Amino acid sequence: MARARPPQNEGVLQDNGMGEAQTKEKRTSVAQMASSADELLDILGYQAELVRSRSTFQVAFMSFVLASVPYGLSTTLLYPIAGGGPVAVIWGWCLVCAIIFCLAVSLGEITTVYPTAGGVYYQTFMLSPPKWRRIAAWICGWSYTLGNITITLSVNFGTTLFFVACINIFQDSEGNGIFAAETYQYYLIFFAITLLCNAISALGNRWLPLLDTMTIYWTFGGVFAILICVLVIAKNGRNSGSFAFGKFEANTGWPEGWSFCIGLLHAAYATSATGMILSMCEEVQEPATQVPKAMCGALILNWLCGIIFLIPLMFVLPDLLDVISDPYGQPLPFILRSAIGNEGGAFALTVPILVLAIFCGVACTTAASRCIWAFSRDGAIPGSNWWKKVNKKLDVPLNAMMLSMVVQLLLGLIYFGSYAAFNAFSGSGVIFLTIAYVMPIFVSLIGGRTHLNEGSWNFGTIGVVCNVIAIAWSFFVLPLFSFPFFNPTTADTMNYASVVFVGGVLICGIWYLAWGKKNYQGPPAKAEDVERRRSSIVPH
Repeated sequence: MARARPPQNEGVLQDNGMGEAQTKEKRTSVAQMASSADELLDILGYQAELVRSRSTFQVAFMSFVLASVPYGLSTTLLYPIAGGGPVAVIWGWCLVCAIIFCLAVSLGEITTVYPTAGGVYYQTFMLSPPKWRRIAAWICGWSYTLGNITITLSVNFGTTLFFVACINIFQDSEGNGIFAAETYQYYLIFFAITLLCNAISALGNRWLPLLDTMTIYWTFGGVFAILICVLVIAKNGRNSGSFAFGKFEANTGWPEGWSFCIGLLHAAYATSATGMILSMCEEVQEPATQVPKAMCGALILNWLCGIIFLIPLMFVLPDLLDVISDPYGQPLPFILRSAIGNEGGAFALTVPILVLAIFCGVACTTAASRCIWAFSRDGAIPGSNWWKKVNKKLDVPLNAMMLSMVVQLLLGLIYFGSYAAFNAFSGSGVIFLTIAYVMPIFVSLIGGRTHLNEGSWNFGTIGVVCNVIAIAWSFFVLPLFSFPFFNPTTADTMNYASVVFVGGVLICGIWYLAWGKKNYQGPPAKAEDVERRRSSIVPH
């Protein structure tokens, strides 16, 4: 039986004016929750190794930070602006959020039954027919792992591109940005940002819940600052409501309908981290209920934050072709400079987004390290004995985190060969994660969803509808986000997401043939054993 480990979150356990008896009672309650969660984890086949220090709100806040909506929407804003203008920006965001909410509900139902750091990988194994469960879990696990790594990479690389664009808000007398960065300078900035995010995640693990909480206030403070300033100053005037909500103009070279769809990468990228929070299940006090609630609640908060952020920008949006033609490919600094009319003021408004970008990088780094660690526990990654170790002093899977960091730094070298590298990272990350998210939903649906009787979430017919929408979205995403964004396509505008995706698939396939087919057994507990032990230990 897994040993109960009392949470070491002083923020949860501090007195806050309560009497000694009340404080003691609260400590006992939190310890009991951790004990119950560790017992369930033992039933699922694993020994508790990480401290359960996060509450429902804290894990919801981390889920919010993983998305970091203002930042995520800023770095990919070019896609919907070129894809369809304000219509693609506003209504594309609403459409994708509704679809991803269906996905979150679907994953939440399954997570109430199987709340482990293995997330969708573990769930796929448990729900698949015995004949196919090993290969299904292998595909899902590698998709989830590669998705975590490439999304984290795209966040840090996106921060690099956004940072350079923000500096170039300041222009010389000829209208050129003051920092004409060379390729190697972009890479060095990316290198420094990646190291910083890993250092904060590794050395500051005990303070990360507090950092996530503070980020909520920081995010909305920055968003409201942008909202108020651009609408009040509006140096070049304001657009009409019909323009902000109804202007459609495709400038990608593709037919209008397809152009709008390609622009959905903007919203899909910002919400792609929705399921990454599942990797934190073994650091949450009551994961079977807290993580599903946090995942769905954070998505609603993300939608609201995105709407508050995007609508004011559409009211002050300059000529679409001018925005698309900006050499740095980052519309937000361009829009702010136009709306504020002052370089210093426009740059000041980007500072909250830049800080949020670092917070997002830290959250993604944390989730990715847990994903690699969880997958390594079952021996699925080369060198698993090394990556599955937990640093007891820092209470983090440090080796797994370093592996993720090294892979990101190596993949970042692609930028030396193509300026479209960010498109490859963001597009392939969305594709990998979408495949991973939908696999347990698919096998759950075709299996009749009978396993949901063991959990606390079962939405019945509504759940079935959500499952179908999530699966349909995944089939749509695969070809969509592999498509070149502009037509005609050049080497600089080519979408290399398919190249990164195929490379990942080859690694997965080669390692399976070389080792996995003969040696990989999946999670230590089998579905039949889990069901039997759960029914005898955990009350329904």
